[in-house]
Amino acid sequence: MTAMRAFVILGLTALPGGAAGEGPAQSQERRLYNTAKQKLLDGKPVVGGTIYTSDPNIYCAMAGAGFDFLWIEMQHSPLTYSEVAKMIRACPEAPAIPFIRVPDATEGDIQKAADIGALGIIVPMVSTVEKAEAAVRYAKYPPDGQRSQGGGQYRVLYEGDYRRTANENILVVVMIENLEGVEVVDQIAAVPGVDAVFAASGDLGSFSGWARDDPRYEAMIDKVKTATLAAGKTLGGPFSWHDREGFRLFQASSDAGLIRSGARVLLETMKGEYEY
Repeated sequence: MTAMRAFVILGLTALPGGAAGEGPAQSQERRLYNTAKQKLLDGKPVVGGTIYTSDPNIYCAMAGAGFDFLWIEMQHSPLTYSEVAKMIRACPEAPAIPFIRVPDATEGDIQKAADIGALGIIVPMVSTVEKAEAAVRYAKYPPDGQRSQGGGQYRVLYEGDYRRTANENILVVVMIENLEGVEVVDQIAAVPGVDAVFAASGDLGSFSGWARDDPRYEAMIDKVKTATLAAGKTLGGPFSWHDREGFRLFQASSDAGLIRSGARVLLETMKGEYEY
């Protein structure tokens, strides 16, 4: 990892709007190279573009486009960990931090995601406290969790003190997507080591059957918001909600969507000049 991402934090104990992990060197200086987490510490919003493709060129183009992080989609895509490892390794100096939405809160999925260099672990379908606790347990090294220490390209990406600094740098995001999760969101948000709670706008509507203009839908979102902020954690949602009060972590469009919209913008500039 280059010096561009290296930050020293003095006495880091909590993430405003998102809790920091409590590693063994809690009162010492430590290096924070997760620049998305640094921005959240500074009270700023962060935006991530969504990646579905395994093409390293597209990944690197998006990683250098100005996003704070990239939401690498492994729940709803055929991407493999081998493919994602190559993507992350293709442009290690790109400013966007790699986040991975894993298929589930399993030890294998989270371990592999962290080993290939993810500094954000996004866990879908969190509807129980136990699942939120599992997300933290497998994302963090002892004493904060039970992550196994093994091989991985994180050694190349983040230098020799990774074992000591990983717990502080990895951001754990849990997604609330159904009514069961909304029901216990206050307990989920309060789980130590959970940094952010993401209100999954589409699935909350899908599982509840309520349109977004339905007062019951809005009540769900308000409940997630209130519980998350009361727990001192970061509140996340779709980029379309970037102007909603309280939200600071956003998922933006996909690679295909951005290519399509970029092409449209380009072609709009040619209208009236050429026939095609």
